[in-house]
Amino acid sequence: MEPTQTYPTVGVLNRGRGLLYRDPVAGRATAYKTLNRIGPGVLVYSRLKAFEGAITVTPNNLTESFASQEFPTFTFKPEASPDFFRILTTTQKMWSALQSVSKGMGGRRERVKPADFLNIAMEIPPLPEQERIVQVVSVVDEQVAALEAEAGCLFRVRNAALGEAFAHAGEGWPSATLSEVGTLSRGRRFVKSDYVPSGLGCIHYGQIYTDFGASATRTMTYLPESLRGSMRLAKPGDVVIAGTSENVEDVGKAVAWLGDEAVAVHDDCFIFRHNLDPKFVSYFFASPLFQSSKRRFTSETKVVRLSSANLKQITMPVPPRKEQERISEMADAIDAQVAALRAEADRLRRTRAALLAGLLDRAIEIESAE
Repeated sequence: MEPTQTYPTVGVLNRGRGLLYRDPVAGRATAYKTLNRIGPGVLVYSRLKAFEGAITVTPNNLTESFASQEFPTFTFKPEASPDFFRILTTTQKMWSALQSVSKGMGGRRERVKPADFLNIAMEIPPLPEQERIVQVVSVVDEQVAALEAEAGCLFRVRNAALGEAFAHAGEGWPSATLSEVGTLSRGRRFVKSDYVPSGLGCIHYGQIYTDFGASATRTMTYLPESLRGSMRLAKPGDVVIAGTSENVEDVGKAVAWLGDEAVAVHDDCFIFRHNLDPKFVSYFFASPLFQSSKRRFTSETKVVRLSSANLKQITMPVPPRKEQERISEMADAIDAQVAALRAEADRLRRTRAALLAGLLDRAIEIESAE
């Protein structure tokens, strides 16, 4: 490595999800003396995370990139198709093989050595069949990508529509700080080991990012009823706001709780109690106006947090109730389309997994795969 050079660096995502593109590293800013050169169409895995399926074949159009020696790379012999092996790295069969040769003491200290990786025995079809499998599976992958792209476009349309709607705040709508239109309280601590199959519904801050849209009528997890007295509860109509995140873009995501009963809320969340339309409030926290406002109170650190004191200072428009409901209905309609597209993409992914398993196990003949 040269001190005056910068090096575009990559990692490998788990479960065969491809490369992780990292910020370039300056030669003088790292202790590494050498890096592995990562080119297009090569197999690369993470020695440390291989047991999680952190393996991929790099894109054919990848520009020159680099990684530490924790990421060994391999080129292919003429009888092996990189495109086929890229698909193979997305299978449970490959992940299980990596787990079987992972060695070390306990979870995060396990590693897969290159020599052990090369000794993995796996049935690989001849090159013409590899290419046929690529041809068949790529059709499904292209459709999944098209559905995800359409969902992403619609999501951006929704955000633009919210931006336009909330821009009318200066055209006769009154505005108020969050502390003027409601009350904020922090949830109470619970951990995942507290979960039980049924009982008191609960919302963990992480679930706001992964499991909920703008509103929810049921929880994904439950706590023992015996904890009800020690928890802080969100009532129907309250909005639950995530107070911490790994990035500025996500912190402050909210969900309107519209279930029939009160639910426990994690201490990395805030409960916002108010007299507004709950979905309107939730969509405010998704709007460009809120995204812009919150940046005064956040910083680019490893864990991004919003405090109750800072949230209370944020100003939101307060249109008449009918206008609040109109905005909610508009955003809801777009969200429903986005959810339908993503659900279809998920169904296609499951179909892909079954199709690929059948092709690799020869339960589905290549000739009949049309």
